[in-house]
Amino acid sequence: MDKVSGQKSAGTYLYPPIEPFDQRMLDVGDGHILYVEQSGNPDGLPVVVFHGGPGGGCSPMMRRYFDPARYRIILFDQRGCGRSRPHARVEDNTTWHLVADIERIRETLGLDRWLVFGGSWGATLALIYAQAHPDHVAYLILRGVFLSTKRELDWFYQGGAGVFWPENWKQFEDLIPVDERHDMIAAYHRRLFSGDLAEEARYARAWTAWENGLASIETNGIGGSGPSDYARAFARLENHYFSNGCFLDEDQQILSNMDRIGHIPGVIVQGRFDMICPPLSAYTLAQSWPAARISFVAKAGHALSEPGITAELVRTMDGIAAQKSAQN
Repeated sequence: MDKVSGQKSAGTYLYPPIEPFDQRMLDVGDGHILYVEQSGNPDGLPVVVFHGGPGGGCSPMMRRYFDPARYRIILFDQRGCGRSRPHARVEDNTTWHLVADIERIRETLGLDRWLVFGGSWGATLALIYAQAHPDHVAYLILRGVFLSTKRELDWFYQGGAGVFWPENWKQFEDLIPVDERHDMIAAYHRRLFSGDLAEEARYARAWTAWENGLASIETNGIGGSGPSDYARAFARLENHYFSNGCFLDEDQQILSNMDRIGHIPGVIVQGRFDMICPPLSAYTLAQSWPAARISFVAKAGHALSEPGITAELVRTMDGIAAQKSAQN
């Protein structure tokens, strides 16, 4: 595939659209059924993609970061979102349920080891999964690192990012009474889980629009909430996880356990102007990970679709595939 440098469209760097050769609904217990798909080469290098959010769901575009002749591309929707069912359900939906689900997928597909590719919350989940099952992870490719710490959550939900985007922050903050603004995640939680569907939808749209508006360096703060069913699942699941510290035992759990995966090769791709997951987390992670390299992308924000981030991720995956071919 020709990669045309210097063009601004992310699509310039992506492989052509493809369709899955396998789609299934996988029962993982607790009343949850996950959407799982495979595309590319059935005999290729297996790579599993962890989407963001929590609650973002996977998309067909995610298949296009990998050479379909070389990769066996595995996508799935995490509990409660996308095409997984029940939709927007938070019961029996924790980080550790997701880790178990990932292992169920790996075993169901008959794989011993795979590459793990994830961004934002997907990067968080990739690190936690790898620390729990290091023997099954051959490589980690992360984008827009989030380490699930209070500092990061305070940055985005207690006004840090609002210093740069005051008009967006005002819209997000004004929906909450002044006496509740000391804990915006808790204030939104009360409304996203009120039982009043109209109220839940209103606050879900506001929660989602706040994040979407800051996702890309090109949006200049303009970002919608998407369809109402998507916004409700995204906002409820994200808030559910953040209200519970992503179900980790300690604030610095990921960094405290880097010795478990320090030997696993990895690449971190980080937008220099990421307003959702600022670069400090990616840099700190890289300092604790001897086998990883970090690439800061100038003039890029958070989104997977940022042209510079897309280009770097595709180059990375092409390079890994070439390296594996040479070893074989």
